[in-house]
Amino acid sequence: MNTSSRPCIDWYFDFISPFAWLQAEELAVTSLDAQLVCKPVLFAGLLAHWGQLGPAEIPAKRRFTYEYVVWLAGKRGLPVRLPPVHPFNPLKLLRLSVLAGPELSGVLRVFRFVWSEGCSADDPADWKRLTADLSLSDADARLDDPDVKRTVRDNGEEAVARGVFGVPTALVGERLFWGADATGMLLDYLHGDACFASTEMSRAATLPIGKARPQAHPSAGGAQQ
Repeated sequence: MNTSSRPCIDWYFDFISPFAWLQAEELAVTSLDAQLVCKPVLFAGLLAHWGQLGPAEIPAKRRFTYEYVVWLAGKRGLPVRLPPVHPFNPLKLLRLSVLAGPELSGVLRVFRFVWSEGCSADDPADWKRLTADLSLSDADARLDDPDVKRTVRDNGEEAVARGVFGVPTALVGERLFWGADATGMLLDYLHGDACFASTEMSRAATLPIGKARPQAHPSAGGAQQ
């Protein structure tokens, strides 16, 4: 298929999310027949905008999330090693991914650094090895470049404007697919599955609210980040 006629998938992610890592691994071995553009965003910024708590901010959910990730990675045959601490500040890694470019290969290398190797960008030796692997040995001198910082910020603002509330999120046009477990739904949409033209799918966008809590507590919902 001609590249210009292929649909574009805007994929919003943060390295802090193990579910974004799991989806990146899946996308890397899937024939998408679409152009994938990787867009690093600060997950904490999305949470702040929508008034949510992250999974790691709810004690019982925090433990289950890590246990589930270890189990699911094992089921998929992926090496997994949790990072030294979590949550961590991902900005250094997000800016590094801007330098590496929007292709999945570089993004996946950073994800594996965190979730397969259990490394930290705060460890000088680990960081030096990662930047060398990405052929970005000059990264330290470029991370504070205004354009690099602006890209992450602009990605976040763009994501919010398009309704992105968590990571990973893939958007095809304005059709949103949230979470690592939505990969199959994304692929069906790209393949023209009739479900997306169904009456019930249309109702999903306009289903009336029957009752709302008077003072809803912030919650991230689901197991995705």
